[in-house]
Amino acid sequence: MSIVTIRVRCSKPSPPKRLTVHQNVEFLNNPARFLDPYRFRVTFECIAPLKDDLEWRLIYVSSPGNEELDQELDDCLVGPVPVGVNSFEFEGVPPDPSKIPPEDVLGVAALILTGSYKDQEFVRVGYYQNTEYDNEEMMRDPPQKIMFERLTREMNNNPRVTRFQIKWDVSPSSEGAAAAGAAASAAVPSADDLHSPEEDSNTNAPLKSNGIS
Repeated sequence: MSIVTIRVRCSKPSPPKRLTVHQNVEFLNNPARFLDPYRFRVTFECIAPLKDDLEWRLIYVSSPGNEELDQELDDCLVGPVPVGVNSFEFEGVPPDPSKIPPEDVLGVAALILTGSYKDQEFVRVGYYQNTEYDNEEMMRDPPQKIMFERLTREMNNNPRVTRFQIKWDVSPSSEGAAAAGAAASAAVPSADDLHSPEEDSNTNAPLKSNGIS
């Protein structure tokens, strides 16, 4: 389980507000078989009501050097979001084995969860995933043809977090958005995004949930 704290200044001109989100991403089936769906619970706290939905996307990155091989596994909309602590469970399908180069199946890959509001990405949480065979003999001497039904995966417990300043109440214009400090939804991220992100401090404070789903 990992806990991420996100603090973003709201862009509403008057009065100035600050939106704080405490995000807790808890994997419900880790470790798991490679072909099992990803199941996790996202908990977040909001101190200002959001009129529109939050969009969450789950992306699997098998080959850092080729973004065309990134697979968007699932997405969901959560909202409207009230003030307080909210949570939902997210289930994403496993990656399509036919779209993963054989040399990139075993070892380390990346799983990225992005959060967006009004088509503006405000957070990107990246996990490293280690994939290996389920027994020592096959680990020492892997078969020439990948046997996906014998693979297991395990997510690390130290996510990398990148935060973006966005306009929570005003949609960014097509021109000058960067100058205004708004981050428009980025292209599908790859593992390169995990090399130098901004990490948040951890907190173990308990959260009571509104139970949005």
